[in-house]
Amino acid sequence: MKTIDTPELVKLKTGVFLKVLQVTGKEGLEMPLHYSTEEAVVIVQEGSSLLKIDKKEHLLQAGNSFIIPAGQHHSLLLKQDFKALVIMPEKSNIEFVK
Repeated sequence: MKTIDTPELVKLKTGVFLKVLQVTGKEGLEMPLHYSTEEAVVIVQEGSSLLKIDKKEHLLQAGNSFIIPAGQHHSLLLKQDFKALVIMPEKSNIEFVK
């Protein structure tokens, strides 16, 4: 049986210009270094996480929102069980850094 060791990312809606993704995961999971090819807005619905971006750490908690610039490498460590929406242009892709 395969275990999930990163937060789950699911596309909820796709429009002409935008798409909405949902990020969910249990405390302790981490989304490794990645970037979006276009600007993205993160809206935290539940829990908290540590967003590492541009050599800074940002604590994201329920009710917070954060804009991540296009091409900016970042990672996400879930401090509590977590649920967030990510809104970005439909043509945007998430690319993981190797």
